[in-house]
Amino acid sequence: MQEGPRGAILQRDKQTYAIVPRTPAGIVTPEVLETIAKVARRYEIPVIKITSGQRMALVGIKPEDVDPIWNELGMTVGEATAPCVHYVQACPGTAVCKYGVQDSLGFGLRIEEDYQAMNLPAKLKMGVSGCPRCCGESYMRDVGVIGTAKGWTVTFGGNSGGRPRIGDVIGRDLTTEDALSLVRLLLEFYRDSGKPGERTPRMVERLGIEAVKEAIGGKGP
Repeated sequence: MQEGPRGAILQRDKQTYAIVPRTPAGIVTPEVLETIAKVARRYEIPVIKITSGQRMALVGIKPEDVDPIWNELGMTVGEATAPCVHYVQACPGTAVCKYGVQDSLGFGLRIEEDYQAMNLPAKLKMGVSGCPRCCGESYMRDVGVIGTAKGWTVTFGGNSGGRPRIGDVIGRDLTTEDALSLVRLLLEFYRDSGKPGERTPRMVERLGIEAVKEAIGGKGP
């Protein structure tokens, strides 16, 4: 059950809250930036912090201001604790980067739109990188996608934090549509097989990566 104001996280002082508007794949427009700046000034928000998930956390909000701020922002909640897709981290890829070989921004925007409302056993993070330099930190995400000259590599079961794990490669040299299909299969398997509160790396450790590959149709490198 939701405690406290909608889409808000109680802070260390036990009096104020933070909110994190969703900015898919870290993309913002001048209009979004102007709206955030206007709201921050009006409600005297003391801290705006760019997070590791390529989002902006607005920190130090009075509880009575949370709902009015959400209404004025007109943005959806970027979940920070709920059991769902929290964010898709994506590098610039072929949009602007000279090293990009695949469209990581386009891929990232598509999967965030497709799966942001999917109910899962625990929080889930995805990383999409447009080349093997892996600036989207794909191997350290629950679902990772890495662009190469031959297509996409898809990984599963990675995470950072106190018990880090490198994701296992599930498919290589995939077309965009095949990579999208594989991401869907992995998310559906996790939704159906993960225990409540169990992140993907812990599920992979429990079941074994070969069981994951077999369950999604024997795909693998």
